[in-house]
Amino acid sequence: MTWFKREDHRIVTDEQKTVRTEGLWIRCESCRVPIFKADLVNNLSVCPKCDHHFRIDARTRISYLLDPGYMLVDLDLKSTDPLNFVDLKPYKRRLDEARRKTGLNDAIVNATGTLEGQAVVLSAMEYGFIGGSMGAVVGETIARAVDRALAARQPLIIVSASGGARMMEGIASLMQLAKISAALGRLDDAKIPYISLMTDPTTGGVTASFAMLGDLNIAEPRALIGFAGPRVIEQTIRQKLPEGFQRSEFLLEHGFLDAIVPRKELKAYLARTLSWMQSKQ
Repeated sequence: MTWFKREDHRIVTDEQKTVRTEGLWIRCESCRVPIFKADLVNNLSVCPKCDHHFRIDARTRISYLLDPGYMLVDLDLKSTDPLNFVDLKPYKRRLDEARRKTGLNDAIVNATGTLEGQAVVLSAMEYGFIGGSMGAVVGETIARAVDRALAARQPLIIVSASGGARMMEGIASLMQLAKISAALGRLDDAKIPYISLMTDPTTGGVTASFAMLGDLNIAEPRALIGFAGPRVIEQTIRQKLPEGFQRSEFLLEHGFLDAIVPRKELKAYLARTLSWMQSKQ
């Protein structure tokens, strides 16, 4: 064993001299290259090597898009268990675990503030809360965001990140598709802009409702967007799907999206778009 002596004359072994690096590095999910975590955070959680967009939580998303001084609102709602649902574990236990894990009451965060000086209402989904699934609380919270946008006549932005409807709430979950769609209809009647931003993943009932109803539908690069998953579709139609099927680039090519915007350009892109939209009102 090699020994080293510090200036204060205490003896230090090789093991004690080793610098601990656990948790400082992360491997890119796409190119598999190790990335220093601080560099990844400074790059808005986008791989500096291959441009892979890591998933980010709702509060981080809001901080990236809104100017300092924004307010988080509508955080008090909590899901109940209307069906007393149990699969591998009781739904109530899943809710408790998700609340401890995320620090949120459900899979959605509403915020009010400005985006490069323009007042907006922003609603961001939290994928870390039971896969961002849409239950009654998510539906009610988005409906409240629509109401805020209507009352203040401010543009609405919804950021989707979801596995779809929350099966543990059954019909109460499916009713949210119609509820939110009807609310967005009122926003459209009032000529107030609504921008839908789809991130990885945006699937199921969320895609089948509000995610595809924007005046402008945009997505981050390589985001998975669709209703049923690729494997389910292949098993149903018994055909091999095209390369890149259900990725944002495929959807843009086939007319389902208006634009694909890298994360680092999103705030400036949204600011220009909102300025143009409101100039046409």
